[in-house]
Formats: sequence, structure tokens, C-alpha cells
Amino acid sequence: MLSRTASSLYWLGRYFERADFVARLVEATARLDTLSSRPAGEAAWASALAVTENDEAFAATGAHPGQTEVACFLTLDTGHPGSVVRCLDMARTNAKAVRTALTREAWTAINRAWLSFERGPDQCELSDTLRMVASVQNECRGFEGAVQRMLRNQATWFVRLGQAVERADNTARLVDVKYHLLLPEGEKVGGSLDRDQWTTILQTVSAVTAYRWLYSDGLTVGNVVDLLLARSEMPRSLAASAEEVVDLLGLLAKHTGRHGEADRMARLRASRMTRTRSGEVIANGLHQYLRAFIEENAQLHSAIGRQFTFI
Repeated sequence: MLSRTASSLYWLGRYFERADFVARLVEATARLDTLSSRPAGEAAWASALAVTENDEAFAATGAHPGQTEVACFLTLDTGHPGSVVRCLDMARTNAKAVRTALTREAWTAINRAWLSFERGPDQCELSDTLRMVASVQNECRGFEGAVQRMLRNQATWFVRLGQAVERADNTARLVDVKYHLLLPEGEKVGGSLDRDQWTTILQTVSAVTAYRWLYSDGLTVGNVVDLLLARSEMPRSLAASAEEVVDLLGLLAKHTGRHGEADRMARLRASRMTRTRSGEVIANGLHQYLRAFIEENAQLHSAIGRQFTFI
């Protein structure tokens, strides 16, 4: 496979996963906002900007960080690369470059998601934005299903590799921002707002039911962190993403003969994750742990690019 083809497939996975995550984040934040009084609601939307690292870009617009303004900025604004519409546009561009490597179902899901935003409303209203967000989530689920039904070959593995790397980054940023930024000053840790916010985190990663199955002692911060960090049976956890990256790099190495720095980094990270205990991570500094994970994930991304000559 040509390096540029592999690169387009990998970035297709990353951009489509990112679009799905931002769409989930906007929906969950809107739900949390309806349950919160000010300034808690404003803090929720500020946290959504922080998770996606769009807070500086939004501040440059001079707009008030209210629900309509932030929701539209994260979904429909074409002036920055972190919006859903820009992520879908980049995913579609990469998909067009490798159209023959995708099934009709995978391409259709990408194209329909892009079209739902391309025909966006003339005026940005929260209700219209949430309808489009729901449409994108449906198409993202359709795309994931289509990828799972594709041939088990290099094209599929590169798409899934991009998704796994992006998923790990998103989950780490989500937990980090909630743990340090979201609860307004004066609010009680463990209070009703704190519980609502942690529930919103679980909703963002589709983990509410999984949490109830795995933990019987109610909603606690320690359990949520444990689920999203160390439980490999949870698909969007850091541990699950780390394992998936190792598996996919192994398959690609077997079929391409390219084995190197990225494989070693991925295996080392996955091995370390199996020994991770959430209680120890919280005691030693969750923020520091997550920032180190995000940095390591970025380094792994660069190593993948060098190994398969993306860069």
C-alpha cells in the first residue's frame, strides 16, 4: 500500500472519530446545562471548549460562552479545525482519496454525515444544532458498523488505528478537564451537581449502562476514573485503546513488514496499563498522569507516521 493511501486511511479514522466525539460532547453538555443553574451551566460549556482545546479560538471571537454560542462554534463554525463540520470535511476529503479502499456502506455513512452539516441552517439555533448532532452520531455508528464488516486488510486496520489513537486522546482529555475544571467554585465535591457532571462524562463515552453493570456501589469518582482508565472491557477506556493499538500495529507489521518504534512504544504503554490502579493514579496525581498519557499518545502518533512514512 502506498504511504499516502495509508496516511489518508489513518487520518480518515482520526477525523471521523473526532467528529463523533465532539458531537457527543455537545449533546451531553446541552443535557447537563438543562440540569444546572448559572454559573454551573456556563462552566459546563467552558469545559467543552477546554476538552477540545478550542477555548482560545472561541475567546478570539469575543462571543459570550453561552450554550447557543459554544454549541454552534463546536459544530457549525468553519473558522477553526476543531468543529464537527471541519472534522467531517477533512474525513470526507481523505475518504475521497481512498474511495476504492472503502465499501459503499462506509462511504455512504461519511458522505451523509457531511451532507447533514453542509445543508445546515441559515441561523444557528441550539435545537437545529442538536438535531444535526444526532444525525452525525447515527452516521458515525453506521460507519463503525461498515468498517467492522470490511475485509480484514490493511485499509481496515489503518482506519481503526486512527480511531484508536484519537479515542485514547479524547477520553484522557475528557476525564482531565472534568477532574480539574468543571465544578464551579463553592460547589460540593460529591454533591448533586458533581454527580450530574460525572454522569454526563459517562454519557459522552456511552458508558452509563456499562458502569451500572460493573459497579454496584453507586456513582463515585474513583469508579468512574477506574472504568475510563483501567477497564479494558470498556471500549473507550485508555486501557482498551492501548490494547487495540498494539493489536492493529501487530497485524500491520505482519502484512507490511514494517515494525519499529511505534510497536515498541505501544507495547510498553499497554503493558504499563495492565498494572495501572486507579486509586494509585488519583493519589499520585490524576492530572499529571493524564497529561503524561496525552503527551505519550502524541509521541506514538508521530512514531506511527515515521514508521509508515506518513511524514
